[in-house]
Amino acid sequence: MWATAVGVARVRALESERENALFRDPLAWAFAAAGGRGPSSPPLPGDEAARRRRRGVAFSIVIRTKFLDDLLRQASKSGVRQVVLLGAGMDSRAFRMDWPEGTRLFEVDTAEPLDFKASVLRRERAVARCERITVPVDLREDWPGALAAAGHDPALPTVWIAEGLLIYLPEDAVESLLARISAQSAVGSRMGLTLGSRGVIERFGADAVPGSAASLWVSEMPDDPVGWLAGHGWEADSHTLRERAAAYGRPFDTPPQHEERPGGLISAVRRPARRP
Repeated sequence: MWATAVGVARVRALESERENALFRDPLAWAFAAAGGRGPSSPPLPGDEAARRRRRGVAFSIVIRTKFLDDLLRQASKSGVRQVVLLGAGMDSRAFRMDWPEGTRLFEVDTAEPLDFKASVLRRERAVARCERITVPVDLREDWPGALAAAGHDPALPTVWIAEGLLIYLPEDAVESLLARISAQSAVGSRMGLTLGSRGVIERFGADAVPGSAASLWVSEMPDDPVGWLAGHGWEADSHTLRERAAAYGRPFDTPPQHEERPGGLISAVRRPARRP
C-alpha cells in the first residue's frame, strides 16, 4: 500500500509548481521520480471516467494537505512540541515547514517506505527543521510501544496526523487505532484525520483498476464523526473538502453529484476526562 504514497508525492509536486500553490513541497518530485512517477513519466492509462476520478482524488490530496498544514501550525502556536505522523509515507513536513525550537516529529511507518524515503533524503541532502525520529513499525503491531521506545512522552500534548490512512483500514482497525491514539494523548493534544466520505468507495472504488489506491479503500467515515470522536474523549470539528476548498480560494469546478456530509476533514482536541 505504501507505493500509493509516491502518487501522493507527485500530486504535491504538481501543486508546488502552481503560481498560487496552497503549499510548497521541494522534495515531492524527488520522491515521485525515485518511485517511477517523475515529471517525464507517461500518463496512467484509463478512460475519461478514470481520469476524472484521478483528478478528483488529486484535488482532495491538495486540499487535505493544506488543511493539515494549518492544523499543525495552530498546534505549534498553542505550545504542542510533539508531532506524530501515522503512516507517514512520503510526507516531508519535517523538512518543508517551520517548526518552533524543541519540536520532535515522529514518522511512524513500516521499514520499507522509511528506507526508501531515507535513500531519497540522503541523495537530496535534505536537512530537517526539527528533531525528526523515524519509527519503523506496522500499525497492526504494538506501535505505541515502539513510539514510546523512540522517545514519545504521552504525558505531554501531542498533535497526531492520520492523513489518507483510515480509508485503507477496516472498521475494527480504525477503532483500535483511535483507542491507541487516545490512550497516548494528554489533555490538550490535537488530532487531524482524513476520512472517506460516505459513498466514496462506491463512486470511486467499484470499478477501480486493481492495485490502484481506490481499489484498496475499505473504510468510510461514520454517520456522525463528531459524536464518534466525542465517545473517545475528543472535541472535534468536521469539514467537507468542498467547503475547505472554497475557503482556500480553490473551489470545485463541478457541481456535487451527491449530498456531501461533513466529516471528510477532522480537527480535534483532547478533552479532560469526565468525572464520574
